[in-house]
Amino acid sequence: MALTENNRRRLGRINKNFFLHIHASKVHPHSLKTTYTFGLGVMLGFLFVIMILTGVILMMNYTPSVDRAYNSVKDIMFVLPGGRYIRNIHRWAAHGMVIISFLHLIRVFFTGGYLAGRRRNWIFGVVILFLVMFMNFSGYLLPWDQLAFWAVTIGSNIAASFRELTDILGITQVLDIGGFIKRLLLGDEQVGQATLSRFFMLHVVFLPVTLMILTGLHIWRIRKDGGISRPANIAAANNDTLITGNSDTTTMADSGASQKIYTWPVVMVAELGILLLTAAVLLSMAFLFDAPLLEEANPAFPENPAKSPWYFLGIQELVSYSAFAGGVVIPLLFLTFLISIPYIDREDEHIGVWFSGRMGRHTTWRSILFAMIVTMALVFVIVRYGWLNTWFPGTPRFLVMLINPATLSALFYILWAKWTWRRTRSSRMSAMSLFTCTMTGFIIYTTIGIWFRGPNWEFFWSSAQWPVF
Repeated sequence: MALTENNRRRLGRINKNFFLHIHASKVHPHSLKTTYTFGLGVMLGFLFVIMILTGVILMMNYTPSVDRAYNSVKDIMFVLPGGRYIRNIHRWAAHGMVIISFLHLIRVFFTGGYLAGRRRNWIFGVVILFLVMFMNFSGYLLPWDQLAFWAVTIGSNIAASFRELTDILGITQVLDIGGFIKRLLLGDEQVGQATLSRFFMLHVVFLPVTLMILTGLHIWRIRKDGGISRPANIAAANNDTLITGNSDTTTMADSGASQKIYTWPVVMVAELGILLLTAAVLLSMAFLFDAPLLEEANPAFPENPAKSPWYFLGIQELVSYSAFAGGVVIPLLFLTFLISIPYIDREDEHIGVWFSGRMGRHTTWRSILFAMIVTMALVFVIVRYGWLNTWFPGTPRFLVMLINPATLSALFYILWAKWTWRRTRSSRMSAMSLFTCTMTGFIIYTTIGIWFRGPNWEFFWSSAQWPVF
């Protein structure tokens, strides 16, 4: 099809403008379906930009010193014009990035976005997810209040979970892997000035730059792979036509070939709508809810309950059963599974289809129900009746480490995925069942950690039941 003068001007405008040039000149209409992508990638990118802009303002008014950090945050909130609002926006944008990152990962998985040679970009996405979480974690300490200090302290203790195994083996004095990881994270044995300086540099320099580079690679790979994933029958059409919005548009071929849309203005208008919606929600959150700031950090008076950042509370719940299993084994298994998904599942015919059709929907609902029953049953048993060391005093620590709700949850999820494979003979269905069980269990354990754990990590139905000290 010969380009009209109007279309040439469109392409020139796209290629010369940075914000337009990061897109392909033309995209497939399937990429604009609201119920396919939900605009999650655009939301995530916008929240990252907001984080950078508000972070620069906060950084110019912040002092990374244990003696002055807390007061500088108070000055931001109560002295700097608009400072409270800027800090609120920064805080809720950070939490929004974690939530949207998980939702984006879930969306890509259930639509098979890693299939058809897109496995490299899936791995980029997994790395970006963990970088987003760690960037949030590094910023958690900067206010230097009680919430921040003890959250990071608990988080660093989770990082040292390897010590449970080395203590059982009696080799901690010789090979303290957990202690090494903790010192690497904190820069010292305890949270202090070295930790604050290290987290500040990670938060404002290393992690944002690394995230920008990986995000650039992620976007480049999307273009390199032919745009956002779409069903195989649509992707197979090679004689695409263009929707230009003017009288020069050619009609779609009788063969049923798909149509493509110029990025400008259709795609940009759609993305602008997503940005406005995201901004409206974020600004409303910042106006209605203040970012927390408790008393200044005091190492002599621990918080009770002392909790890690909310996105690590699922792991903290597992660590309460077994430090090594919950803090090392399960997270490593989960990370290994996420990275291996594109290599386990190569059924490319399912690309671009939510839940891979009817069978996938049934598999997903069954897996959610199975994971809920198993997870809540295990939690009920340990809360109501205790565990091995309660039933049989003197049970070897190694046995308790191996057999607990954390390891049993993982075992049941894996067995369920294995059963799904035997029933369907589909690697896609098997991966879907394990992914669904894992995410369901993670949400349940995180919910328990947020709302149902009180002083001394005891289970309470409501904070109103907490004992008064």
